[in-house]
Order: sequence, then structure tokens, then C-alpha cells
Amino acid sequence: MNSSPRCYEIAITMGDPAGIGPEIICRALSAMSAAERATTMVIGDPAIYRRAAASIGAALEFVPLEQAQSGKDHVAVGVVELPKGVEVPDGQISAGAGDMAFRCVQKAVELVQAGRAQVIVTAPLNKAALHEAGHHYDGHTGMLASLTGAPSSFMLLASKTLSTLHVSTHVSLRDAIDRVTPERIIATVEAGHAHLLALGMKAPRIAVAGLNPHCGEGGIFGDEDSRCIAPAVERLRERGFDVSGPISADTVFYRASKGEFDLVIAQYHDQGHIPVKLIAFDTTVNVSLGLPLQRTSVDHGTAFDIAWQGKADATNMGSAIAYARRLASGAKA
Repeated sequence: MNSSPRCYEIAITMGDPAGIGPEIICRALSAMSAAERATTMVIGDPAIYRRAAASIGAALEFVPLEQAQSGKDHVAVGVVELPKGVEVPDGQISAGAGDMAFRCVQKAVELVQAGRAQVIVTAPLNKAALHEAGHHYDGHTGMLASLTGAPSSFMLLASKTLSTLHVSTHVSLRDAIDRVTPERIIATVEAGHAHLLALGMKAPRIAVAGLNPHCGEGGIFGDEDSRCIAPAVERLRERGFDVSGPISADTVFYRASKGEFDLVIAQYHDQGHIPVKLIAFDTTVNVSLGLPLQRTSVDHGTAFDIAWQGKADATNMGSAIAYARRLASGAKA
């Protein structure tokens, strides 16, 4: 008689099936040991995964989750099939592909909530395809917040050299300025601090980037730094956090890359993305914080221009999987 259903360390979602997601997943799976594959499931249509594996010459067997057996070298699949009659042209935006990407994430959330997986790893989706399918989210982070009922979430870009956590992400620059409030900054620092502790860091050192040039230069270039950021940092320091700021954005990322800080709080999307991608474009991992589940992702798009041509590089997917295993190990500990 079987005991309780097996819980996998990682559940990898297919992403947009018209993009490079299926290929980079199969490349990552083929690079794993049999023991690693045994702790990994994928979410999506087995037929699409089989096609992707064949296209790169990978000898992988995909078995529905309910039929997967311990001790056998195959890949368990949380099945989300492409509906009959729905076409997903390779390398093109389509509603069918956008809906498939959404349903794969939805399935992954359900499996984590049911105790069947610990950490979700997401392959890239296309926002235009997602919207064409009627799923109006700003990307994975907003989608996961909605699916889990989380009041808010935060985007962390993690690399060995520099990591940034964002006060705001996929909003206009005008809206991003309005989100620079003491409350939001404090919540962002708290989320980053908790995440670093969960990874085993005993005393995280966090820097908060300024918003305006030279942190406003005493109000000459704007007062948000003195009116919103500085009071938030002071309140955090009174609570015992090792946090510094506001520090001018033209120096703080350099200082962090040299080891002075473990994490930089960026005030908006490009402020944090540009320095991290400049330093570690191929290995940066996108991590969602503030959710009732753990999720990592590649930090690139669907690459429709090279999709299904056997050209996609799985380095970033490998980094996202490795980071997810760290999170799963931390949860066990």
C-alpha cells in the first residue's frame, strides 16, 4: 500500500510553449543526475516535452505524475494539455500559448498547495500572449500573487556578485515614484531580510538606493529621499536591522558588488535590473518574495526568434533550478 503522495523538491512550469521554455527545460533535465530528476517534476503537455527532447537529442521519458514510480529514471509530469484544435505556432504570439502558460502556473500553485512540490521554477512566458488569452497580469509575480491571495509581492534578482530587491517593478516610472513610501520600503527590506535568513545568512547587510540623483541633494532634485526613504531606514535601524541608506544609486551597486552589502533595495525596475544584468546576465535568477510559496525563474524572455531551432542556452534555467534547490533545502532544515 502506498503511503502519502511523494513531494517533489521542484515543479518546473513550461512557460509559453511557442518559446524556448520546453527546450531549456529539457536541456536542464538531461544535465541532471537520475537522483536529481527523481526530485523534479515538470508542468505542461507531455507531447510538447517529448517534441522538445527529441529536437535536442535528449533521451528523456515523460510520465504523468500519477503514474510516476520511485526508483525509475523518468520525468514526472503534472499534465496540462493543449486543448484539441488549438494551434500554437512556433515563435509566435498566440492566445493558445498564453492560456497554456497561465494554466501551467495555476497547476503548479495547486500542486504546491497540495503538498506535492516545494518550490516552483518558471520558464518564460510572453505578456502579450498572456493578455491575448484574457489573463491580464504584469507577469509571473503578479499572477502568483493573485493565485495565492497574497496582498503584495517583491521581485528579487539574485546573482553571486550582486542581488537587488525592488520596491516596484512592472509599473510606469511615474507610478513607481508614487510607490516610494516608507511603508513599502520597510516591507521590501523585511521581505529581503527574511529571505536571506532563510538561506542561512546570519546578519544580512542591506543597502537602500536613493531615488533621485545624489539622493535629492538636500531637496534640490526632489524630496522623496529625505521625506520617505530616510525615515524608513531609520525606523528599520531602530528595530535592529543592519540597513544603510538612502545611498546614491550611482555608487551603491558598485559598493555592493565589491562585498560591502548583501542586498540592495532598488526603487524601481530599471534601477535594479540594469546593474545586475550587466554583471551577471546569464546567471541571474528571478525570485518572488512575499508569497505563501517559493518561486524562482529564469531572467530572460521567450526568445521567439530562436525558439524550436535547437539554439537555446539553458544556463539561466540551470541557475534558477540550483537556487530553487537551495530554497528547498532551507525549508527542510
